[in-house]
Amino acid sequence: MTTIEKSVEVDVPVRVAYNQWTQFEEFPLFMHGVESVKQLDVATLHWVAEIGGKHKEWTARITEQIPDKRIAWRSTGGVYNSGVVTFHKISESRTRVMLQMDYRPDTAVEKVGDVAGGVKLTTKVNLKKFKQLVESRGHETGAWRGTVQQH
Repeated sequence: MTTIEKSVEVDVPVRVAYNQWTQFEEFPLFMHGVESVKQLDVATLHWVAEIGGKHKEWTARITEQIPDKRIAWRSTGGVYNSGVVTFHKISESRTRVMLQMDYRPDTAVEKVGDVAGGVKLTTKVNLKKFKQLVESRGHETGAWRGTVQQH
C-alpha cells in the first residue's frame, strides 16, 4: 500500500475550488490517464483509465462529502484506492486543496512506477492542471452542494 499526500494553492475562493472538484465527470480534463468518470448516483463513480499502459476500471463510493470542506472515497471494485481531498480557505480569493490517497499497485509495471515515484509525480502534475483549469475559468462549471455521510 502506498500513500500520497500533495497539495496545491489555487487563486479562487474555496467555494469555487470545491464546486469544480464536485464535477467528477470533468476529471479527464486535468487527470493524466483518466479516460472517463461517470457519476452513477450521488455517491458512486465509475472510473476508466490507462495505468501503466493497461486499461483499468473501478467503482468508487463517496463515503463523506461536506460542502467546501472535504470529499472522501474508497474503491468498491477494481483498482484499490481510497482517500480524501480537503479544501482550506487561505483568503477570500485563495484556497489550498490537499489530497491524501492510498492505493495498491497490482502489476509489475505499476510497482516499478510506484517505487520510481511516478504516481506521486503524476498526482502533483494533476493538481497543477486542476489549478490551471479552475483559475483560467475563474468560476466553476457546476456544483453539487449536497452532503454524503456513510458509515
